[in-house]
Amino acid sequence: MDEKMVNEGKELAWLSYLGILLFIPLLVNKDNEYSKFHVKQGIVLLVCMVIYSSGMYILHFIPFVNYMGWIIAYVMWLFFLILTIMGIVNALAGKTEPLPFIGQFAEK
Repeated sequence: MDEKMVNEGKELAWLSYLGILLFIPLLVNKDNEYSKFHVKQGIVLLVCMVIYSSGMYILHFIPFVNYMGWIIAYVMWLFFLILTIMGIVNALAGKTEPLPFIGQFAEK
Protein backbone atom coordinates (compact mmCIF):
# COMPACT_ATOMS: atom_id res chain seq x y z
CA MET A 1 0.00 0.00 0.00
CA ASP A 2 1.32 3.42 -0.86
CA GLU A 3 1.83 6.09 1.75
CA LYS A 4 -0.79 8.43 0.30
CA MET A 5 -3.52 5.79 0.62
CA VAL A 6 -2.50 5.04 4.22
CA ASN A 7 -2.49 8.71 5.18
CA GLU A 8 -5.92 9.29 3.61
CA GLY A 9 -7.41 6.21 5.26
CA LYS A 10 -5.80 6.74 8.65
CA GLU A 11 -8.05 9.62 9.63
CA LEU A 12 -11.18 7.44 9.72
CA ALA A 13 -9.91 3.85 9.79
CA TRP A 14 -9.70 3.82 13.60
CA LEU A 15 -13.50 4.12 13.76
CA SER A 16 -13.71 0.60 12.33
CA TYR A 17 -13.10 -0.84 15.79
CA LEU A 18 -15.90 1.04 17.55
CA GLY A 19 -18.89 -1.14 16.78
CA ILE A 20 -21.49 0.30 14.44
CA LEU A 21 -19.23 3.27 13.68
CA LEU A 22 -17.39 1.01 11.22
CA PHE A 23 -19.89 2.14 8.61
CA ILE A 24 -18.36 5.65 8.58
CA PRO A 25 -14.99 4.67 7.06
CA LEU A 26 -16.75 2.05 4.94
CA LEU A 27 -18.96 4.67 3.30
CA VAL A 28 -16.58 7.64 3.25
CA ASN A 29 -13.41 5.80 2.14
CA LYS A 30 -14.99 2.99 0.13
CA ASP A 31 -12.18 2.96 -2.46
CA ASN A 32 -9.33 3.11 0.07
CA GLU A 33 -7.67 -0.30 0.58
CA TYR A 34 -6.23 0.74 3.96
CA SER A 35 -9.67 1.63 5.30
CA LYS A 36 -11.13 -1.56 3.84
CA PHE A 37 -8.54 -3.64 5.68
CA HIS A 38 -9.46 -2.10 9.02
CA VAL A 39 -13.20 -2.24 8.30
CA LYS A 40 -12.88 -5.99 7.67
CA GLN A 41 -10.98 -6.40 10.94
CA GLY A 42 -13.63 -4.35 12.73
CA ILE A 43 -16.46 -6.43 11.27
CA VAL A 44 -14.85 -9.66 12.48
CA LEU A 45 -14.33 -8.16 15.93
CA LEU A 46 -17.94 -6.96 16.08
CA VAL A 47 -19.30 -10.33 14.95
CA CYS A 48 -17.19 -12.12 17.58
CA MET A 49 -18.49 -9.78 20.27
CA VAL A 50 -22.11 -10.31 19.22
CA ILE A 51 -21.73 -14.10 19.12
CA TYR A 52 -20.02 -14.09 22.50
CA SER A 53 -22.65 -11.81 24.06
CA SER A 54 -25.49 -13.94 22.72
CA GLY A 55 -23.90 -17.11 24.01
CA MET A 56 -23.28 -15.65 27.45
CA TYR A 57 -26.88 -14.45 27.65
CA ILE A 58 -28.14 -17.97 27.01
CA LEU A 59 -25.63 -19.58 29.43
CA HIS A 60 -26.67 -17.30 32.31
CA PHE A 61 -29.83 -19.36 32.70
CA ILE A 62 -27.83 -22.43 33.78
CA PRO A 63 -27.12 -22.17 37.55
CA PHE A 64 -23.48 -23.36 37.74
CA VAL A 65 -22.54 -21.67 34.49
CA ASN A 66 -24.14 -18.48 35.76
CA TYR A 67 -21.59 -18.29 38.61
CA MET A 68 -18.63 -19.17 36.41
CA GLY A 69 -20.06 -17.10 33.61
CA TRP A 70 -19.33 -13.84 35.40
CA ILE A 71 -15.65 -14.70 35.63
CA ILE A 72 -15.55 -15.72 31.98
CA ALA A 73 -17.50 -12.61 31.02
CA TYR A 74 -14.97 -10.28 32.65
CA VAL A 75 -12.01 -12.08 31.08
CA MET A 76 -13.59 -12.01 27.63
CA TRP A 77 -14.60 -8.37 28.01
CA LEU A 78 -10.98 -7.55 28.80
CA PHE A 79 -9.86 -9.62 25.79
CA PHE A 80 -12.18 -7.73 23.42
CA LEU A 81 -11.13 -4.40 24.94
CA ILE A 82 -7.46 -5.23 24.32
CA LEU A 83 -8.22 -6.25 20.72
CA THR A 84 -10.15 -3.02 20.18
CA ILE A 85 -7.27 -0.91 21.52
CA MET A 86 -4.77 -2.86 19.40
CA GLY A 87 -6.88 -2.26 16.29
CA ILE A 88 -7.20 1.47 16.96
CA VAL A 89 -3.46 1.81 17.62
CA ASN A 90 -2.62 -0.11 14.43
CA ALA A 91 -5.03 2.00 12.38
CA LEU A 92 -3.60 5.27 13.70
CA ALA A 93 -0.01 4.06 13.26
CA GLY A 94 -0.53 3.14 9.62
CA LYS A 95 -0.07 -0.60 10.14
CA THR A 96 -1.96 -3.40 8.44
CA GLU A 97 -1.38 -6.15 10.99
CA PRO A 98 -4.26 -8.56 11.60
CA LEU A 99 -5.66 -8.76 15.10
CA PRO A 100 -4.44 -11.74 17.13
CA PHE A 101 -6.67 -14.84 17.15
CA ILE A 102 -9.44 -13.37 14.99
CA GLY A 103 -7.72 -11.27 12.34
CA GLN A 104 -7.13 -14.11 9.89
CA PHE A 105 -10.90 -14.51 9.45
CA ALA A 106 -11.17 -11.03 7.94
CA GLU A 107 -9.31 -12.14 4.84
CA LYS A 108 -11.88 -14.83 4.04
